[in-house]
Amino acid sequence: MIKEDTIAAIATGMTDSGIGIVRISGEDAVDIGDRIFSSPSGKKILKNAVSHMLYYGFAEDRVSSFTIDEVMAVVMRAPRSFTGEDTVEIQCHGGVLVMRKILDAALKCGARLAEPGEFTRRAFLNGRMDLSRAEAVMDIIHSRNEYALASSLNQLKGALSRETGELRSRILHEVAFIESALDDPEHFTLEGYPERLAAQADELEKRIRRLQDTFENGRLIKEGINTVILGKPNVGKSSLMNCLVGEERAIVTDVAGTTRDILREYVRLGDISLNVTDTAGIRETEDTVEKIGVERTLEYAESADLVIYVVDASTALDENDREIVSLIREKKKLVLLNKSDLETKVTEEMIEELFGDGDNVCTIVKTSARDGSGIRELERTVKEMFFQGEMKSSNEVVITNIRHKEALEEAALSLNMVKKSIEEGMPEDFYSIDLMAAYASLGRITGEEVEDDLVEEIFSRFCMGK
Repeated sequence: MIKEDTIAAIATGMTDSGIGIVRISGEDAVDIGDRIFSSPSGKKILKNAVSHMLYYGFAEDRVSSFTIDEVMAVVMRAPRSFTGEDTVEIQCHGGVLVMRKILDAALKCGARLAEPGEFTRRAFLNGRMDLSRAEAVMDIIHSRNEYALASSLNQLKGALSRETGELRSRILHEVAFIESALDDPEHFTLEGYPERLAAQADELEKRIRRLQDTFENGRLIKEGINTVILGKPNVGKSSLMNCLVGEERAIVTDVAGTTRDILREYVRLGDISLNVTDTAGIRETEDTVEKIGVERTLEYAESADLVIYVVDASTALDENDREIVSLIREKKKLVLLNKSDLETKVTEEMIEELFGDGDNVCTIVKTSARDGSGIRELERTVKEMFFQGEMKSSNEVVITNIRHKEALEEAALSLNMVKKSIEEGMPEDFYSIDLMAAYASLGRITGEEVEDDLVEEIFSRFCMGK
C-alpha cells in the first residue's frame, strides 16, 4: 500500500563531509520545505519555485526560532521526482549536527522519519521503477569494483526488465492463442499447434537457462571471490596477504605458527574482487590454540570459491604438503610458488607430480610476496579461472540476485512441464496452466507478481535516506 504521509530523512552519509542532503517527500513536502527554508530576504519561495532549480537561502527551525545553516534548496514536483511525489531536498554543510537539526525541523513541521528504503519503495509503488531496478539501486551503492557497478547500472537502466518483459510477452501471446482457440474453434485452429508450441517452449526455456547460468559469474562479480590462503607455516601466506591488501595487516615473523587466528580482508585485484581469508599454517602440532586454528583453516577451505596454496619454493616438500594436497585436490585451486627470488628447491614439475594426473591438474604461478613480483600474473590467472579471461560486457544482462535466479528456475521448470504435457498428449488447457506459471515466475523479478511482505522484506535491507 502507498502511504500518503510525508516522509523525511538524511540522504547522505552520517559523517562529517563537504555537503549533506535532507530529503522530504510526499504531499506536504513543499509546504514543510517552505516552513524550513527562506531566501536571504526572508521570503518563503518554494511554493512557487521552478521545479528542479536550486535556490540559495537559509534553513531555520521556526519552532525554536533559530537559523540552522546557509543552504541550497530544490523542489522536484510530481511526477518528475525519484519517488513520483513532490520532493524537496535541502543541501547543507555536511556536519552531522547540522543535518540532524534540519531533519528535526522537518519532523517538527509534520514530516515522519522515513523507514529504510522507503523513498525507493515509494518510487516502486508509484510506478517510477520496477522491483529489479529498485534492487539495482542498492547494488550500485554497494558496488565493490567497476564490473559490479557497470552490471548494476545496466540493471538500473532496465536491461533485465526488458529481457523478462519480452519473455513474458511471448508467453502471454501463446496463452491468448490457446484461450482464443478453445473459445472460438471456428476461427482459431489448434491443428499442428502442440508441435509449434513445443518448439517455442524449448526456445524460451533455453533462453531463460542461459540467463540463469550467468548467476555464478554475477555473484562473483558482485560479492567477490571467496578466497582462502593456506599452506604450511612460514611459507609466506601472511606476506602474500599484506602484499594483496597493500599494508601490514598480518603479523610476519620467521617463527612458525605465528598466525593462529583467521584474518579476513577485502582485496581489489585489478578488475576483480577477492574476499581473502589468511589462515593458520597447516602442520602436525601439539599446541592446542594452533590446532584449533588449523581446524578452522580446513573449514574455510571447504566452502571457498578458490584456494590459494602457498608453497615455499626454497624449502623441500614434505608430508605436510602431501596432506594439504589431499585436502584440496577437488577444489578450484591455485598454487603459488613463493620465494621464487631465492634458491629453488621446489619446481613446477614437482608440484604437478604431487597433484598427479587427470582432472586434478593445478595452475601454478611463481611469486615473491617480498617484492610483489607475480601479482599481476596472479590476477590474470584468477580471471582466466573464473571468467575465461574476460569479464561480462556491461551491456550483457548478468543475474546477481538469488531471488532472480530462483524465479528464472521456476519459470524454466514450468516451460519444461509444457513440453512434457505436449509429449503426453494432455489437453490444451494444461498448457495454459504451466505457461501462466512461467509468466507469473518471471513477473516476480520485476515485481508485477509479488506479495506485499516480500516487498517489505526487500526494502527493509536498504539504507536510511534511500
